Amino acid sequence: MHELAPLVPEEPFVLSSRPPSPGQQRLALGIVLGLTLALYLVVGPFGGMQFGAIPSFVAVYTSAMFVTDAITAILLYAQFSVLRSSAILVIASGYLFTALLIVPYVLAFPGVLAPHGLIGGTQTTAHIYLLWHCGFPLFVIGYALTKDEHPSRRYSQRAVRSAIVRSVALTAAGAAAATALSMSEAVLPRIMLDESRFVPDWLYVVAAPVASLCIVALVVLWLRRRSILDLFLMVVLCAYLIEIPPHYFPFPARFSTGWYAVRVTSLLSSSIVLIVLLYEITALYGGLLDAVLRQRREREVRLMTGGAVAASIAHEIRQPLTAMITSADAGFRFLDRATPHLDRAKEALQRIVADGHRAGTVVESIRASFKNDDRTRTSLDVNELIREALSLEDGDLRTHRILVRAEAAGQLPEVRGNRGQLQQVLINLITNAIHAMAAEEEPRVLCVKSEAHQGTDVVVSVADTGAGIGSHDRDRIFNPLFTTKSDGMGMGLSICRAIIEAHEGRLTVFPNTPRGAVFQFTLRGIDSASARA
Repeated sequence: MHELAPLVPEEPFVLSSRPPSPGQQRLALGIVLGLTLALYLVVGPFGGMQFGAIPSFVAVYTSAMFVTDAITAILLYAQFSVLRSSAILVIASGYLFTALLIVPYVLAFPGVLAPHGLIGGTQTTAHIYLLWHCGFPLFVIGYALTKDEHPSRRYSQRAVRSAIVRSVALTAAGAAAATALSMSEAVLPRIMLDESRFVPDWLYVVAAPVASLCIVALVVLWLRRRSILDLFLMVVLCAYLIEIPPHYFPFPARFSTGWYAVRVTSLLSSSIVLIVLLYEITALYGGLLDAVLRQRREREVRLMTGGAVAASIAHEIRQPLTAMITSADAGFRFLDRATPHLDRAKEALQRIVADGHRAGTVVESIRASFKNDDRTRTSLDVNELIREALSLEDGDLRTHRILVRAEAAGQLPEVRGNRGQLQQVLINLITNAIHAMAAEEEPRVLCVKSEAHQGTDVVVSVADTGAGIGSHDRDRIFNPLFTTKSDGMGMGLSICRAIIEAHEGRLTVFPNTPRGAVFQFTLRGIDSASARA
């Protein structure tokens, strides 16, 4: 009794548990039909030809068979170490059994290593071939009967290594016993008349038991088929069946056209499961690499998002904080006079309160921009938003002696949006325009314009007479963390575009005439939104 393990769920991406797709089923059918067609197209017109012994062909064919079956067994043992399923252990032992029997088959084959073989006699290679082709279907039957075991019956992780060692040892012992049995010509029936010709009753002593076991294995596997591995094991068994007739018809002997053709198809059929396993390993490796890269990108995005949030808060909160400090300094000066100017001090305090509320609105709008909560949106008058934004920036506009032209169109359609966010966009654009014109010679003109677009939407533009934006920077001016200012953070315009796009609008930039830049955004009017809905 092997040590029992706790419940281990099957992984849906593993070959032995993943169901075959319709395309894979068509591929399996195509392989069987292709092997059959290729084999019998060769055997049909050329089946009666006798070529004689080609020892080098037998050496190459058996070496390739040994390598493919051994690698398949290794890969299946590796899969067993992951899944710890008895069924995988059984089929891995089956491939190891066939690989091990190839060694005495080559040693005993006449003319390959010695004129009459190194071991055994005339019947040895034929007996090994019989046991080889009867043994593999028995392993497939064992695999099919154990593949539905309850997951709780699987091997524990600690028992995997010892299970593999026992399997290899028992399989090697079985192969050695089969070899010994093959060398005892008195136990097994006679198959060869001489070193090339088969006995007349070859169909009964070889073909019948091999075909019967293959058919039984196919039926059992068909009734319990669930996975890709089941499907391609059935292909291998079908290849075993279609290889039987060319051995005997039309020429019952070795080294005929049919005999050589069967060896080629045997090599191809033995490679089927190996190719599928290698494909699975490649697909799993590709999926793992893609998952690692995706996880790395997600981590970088989270880091950039966190940095963007911090930078956006710092960028947006700096403006009202600077205004609050300026107003507080002015208030202190008004109160510190010999005769305090209380009215001006009150105005300064009122500006501090307003800027404090604006700072709170900025924080809330940033949080809302990440939440994208539609409940914070109301019907808004764009011209009123423009007036409020210009009023909040009035101090900076006066300080830098900037002429303001507000061209508000009458009877604009109302828009639906988040008041704080849209006000934040206007303040950002106006502040950027002020900074762009601060170092320029007069005239310094800020033009904020609103107009209806197609009767239902609203277009707002903020134009300045600053240095403008170079054509090489125009395509990336809205990229996060890109800035043309020495002390900028590169988040303001990125946030503005995100806010406008969240309101189903578009923010663009183009040159002003004769100098400067124009930032323009479009907002959908309530009538337009309802009409499109």
